[in-house]
This record gives sequence, structure tokens and C-alpha cells, in this order.
Amino acid sequence: MQLKALAGLLLLIGFAGNTFAETIIHAGRLINGHDGVVHEEMSVVIDEGRIVSVQSGYVEPKSKDTLVDLRNYTVMPGWMDMHTHLMSQHHKKVYSDRFFMNDADYALRSTMYAKRTLLAGFTTVRDVGDNGVNSVSLRKAIDEGWIIGPRIFTSGKSLATTGGHADPTNGLKGDFRSDAGPVDGVVNGPDDVRKAVRQRYKDGADLIKLTATGGVLSLAGNGRNPQFTDEELRAVVLTAKDYNMTVAVHAHGNEGMKRAVLAGVDSIEHGTFMSDEVMQLMKERGTYLVPTISAGVWVAEKSQEEDYFPNIVRPKAASIGPVAKQNFARAYAAGVKIAFGTDSGVSVHGENAREFELMVEGGMSPMKAIQSATLEAARLLKIDDRLGTLEAKKIADVVAVKGNPIQDITATYDVVFVMKEGVVYRDESTWDQDIRE
Repeated sequence: MQLKALAGLLLLIGFAGNTFAETIIHAGRLINGHDGVVHEEMSVVIDEGRIVSVQSGYVEPKSKDTLVDLRNYTVMPGWMDMHTHLMSQHHKKVYSDRFFMNDADYALRSTMYAKRTLLAGFTTVRDVGDNGVNSVSLRKAIDEGWIIGPRIFTSGKSLATTGGHADPTNGLKGDFRSDAGPVDGVVNGPDDVRKAVRQRYKDGADLIKLTATGGVLSLAGNGRNPQFTDEELRAVVLTAKDYNMTVAVHAHGNEGMKRAVLAGVDSIEHGTFMSDEVMQLMKERGTYLVPTISAGVWVAEKSQEEDYFPNIVRPKAASIGPVAKQNFARAYAAGVKIAFGTDSGVSVHGENAREFELMVEGGMSPMKAIQSATLEAARLLKIDDRLGTLEAKKIADVVAVKGNPIQDITATYDVVFVMKEGVVYRDESTWDQDIRE
């Protein structure tokens, strides 16, 4: 009787097992993200949003399995952009948007930018600075399935000092020039800093972003000066660690970078005028550089257009932009850890892959450029146990392109397939369409 019961149970298990349908990707070329090799004729087996296995050869699908035929393409992990601003996209009159757009207007427009980003192959992004509510709500809308877009890790509102790069009242006159405080992301002194970090936690942020130096596009004269004291920076890092949050630091000027690295931040964003000393400090401490060459090139190009930027911004754009690629080349050659980031929202959403080309022009190999947007980005986010490579048990984020990006990095412009967490959002037959519409 016991044997019959056991046989029946095994039969039931076997029958149930046959009902499980998997997705099998046949990849002509596969970059797994971690070993630096292009593998030929591979299969990726996916079940319930996770990778079951990555195997040599083309696995034969069972009757109920779904086969994705990418034998003519290069398959790799979904890309990650560590520096985006999905709330907006720069245009000639962007500085007056705040007077004519409600929060709901920003939110609805950002859904378009999120979709473009995902369909361009970027399945995960860091959103590093908005009005304090937009990216948190956008993240929720994507997670709930109300809209489509990349997986978002957000800082919410960036932290600045009074008059600093992320002070939202810069350039305003009269009644509009308020004395903004920690809730608005403006801090002066360690106590303000601690309150602001805790406010970001309360708002639902995943990480902290601060502007340690002046910036290019803010309505303030200096784009390089340090804007946080050593004490303030240490307070940011220590408080952020209490809440298990990483710290990303906007910095163009060298002194602000040096202070931030010594304080123990996780990444320097832009890093335009970085000295050899700071590069060495970053190597010693494992600090990442997120170079955003795309934004530097973009602002330099726009600075040549008459009346595109306000007068206070134009000279900063003209001087800082051209240095971006040169600095990246120096930092990469020096051995600084690099994570991919574009500053899309300054440059154009959906054109994030341009950064790959600019990085390769700056001396990085195509494989290392791809790894900067997969394995290294996942390490910076501290999620490399779940994402960043195509391996068993990892989340099934997959992108495929025409051609071989190791031979020609501009192949990253030709995305033909995007999967996030096992769900296909783009394939060859639905070019520029959301297949879930």
C-alpha cells in the first residue's frame, strides 16, 4: 500500500512538473557579464523571472516552453545606468518649467522617459535627483505594473548647501527665493544633514545623492567650488549607513571630490577635474567613478548655440564639457573603478547607449564598457547577488543587439530584444512598441 501511494505521488509530481513552462533563449553570441568572453551558440533557460541555467548549445524546448530565437544576435545582461533624471529632459526653456508644470505634469511626462529608457535596453537605473516625490512614485508605478519602465533605485531630492548646485531656489527673485531647509534638501551643518538624510529615508529613497561642488546647469556662477564641509560630509555618510543607504556625490571640482572620498562615499558622479591624488584615493578606498561623458559632450555642444543656455550657465558648459572624456580616460588608465552613467535628463532619454561609444573612444575596451553597465553597476548598487550577470538563480534581465558590440561598440544602439524579470518588453517584431499595450 505504501509503495502504491509513493508511486502515485511520484506520478503526480511528474505530471505537475510537465505543466511548468519555461522560456528558452537561443543566443548566437552571449556575453554573460562576468568572464569577459563572447560565447557562441548558447541557451538561457528562464522560469518565473529567474535564470534556471545558461548552457552551451541550443537546448530543445519542451512542448509548452516558449522559444526566443536570438541566434542572429548578441545576448547580454540588461544594462544599468547609474545616473539618470527621469523627471525631465533638458530643453531651452527648462528653467521656467517650474512655474507652469504641476507635480502631476512632471509625473506623467516621466512615464514616457521611463519607457524609452527600458526599450533602449536599460532595465535598471539610479535616479539621482528630482523634486523629492517624482521618482519614488514612478518606481511604485513601475513595480505595481501600472506603467512600464526600468527598475529604479532613487535618491529622491538631492542634498545641497544654501546656494549650492541642488538648491531649488537658485536664480529666483523676490518672494520665490525662500530659505529652503532640510526637508527641501538644503542643509547647513551636521544637524541639518542628519535631518535631511532621515527625510529622504522617510520619503522612500533608496540612496543619498549630494552635490559636493558647484554644477554646470544650476543658476549659480561657480561650477567647481567645494560646497560641503568635511563635517557635513562625514555626517551624510554615517547617517546614510545607519539606514543602509549608499551615497552618490556630484562633483566637478577636485577639492570637493577629495573631501567626499575621504568621508567614505560610494561614488563620484562626473569627476571632471579630478587630480591624480584623488584617483589614487579612490583606488585605495574602492570608490566608483560614474563618468557621465554623454552629458559633458552634450552641454559642450549646446553651449555653441546662441541663447540656448542662460548667460550664467553658458561659460560653465563650454569649459566643463570638453574635459569630461579626457578625465574619464585618465581615471580608467589609472585603475579607478568605473560604473556606467549618462546623466540622461541632461542628455536625451533613450540615447543612453551613446555612453558606451564615448567610453570606448576614451580608451576602455568594449567588453569593459559593457561590464561597467552590468557587473560593475550591480556591485555599486550592492545587488550583484541578484543582477548584473547571466547566471543561474539571477533575475532574468536580458538585452540583445544586432551585430557584435565587442567588434563594434555602436552595435549597442541597435537593441532588438529587452526582457526584465522574465517579461519581454521588446523584440524584433515589435520594434519601438510596448508589446504589453
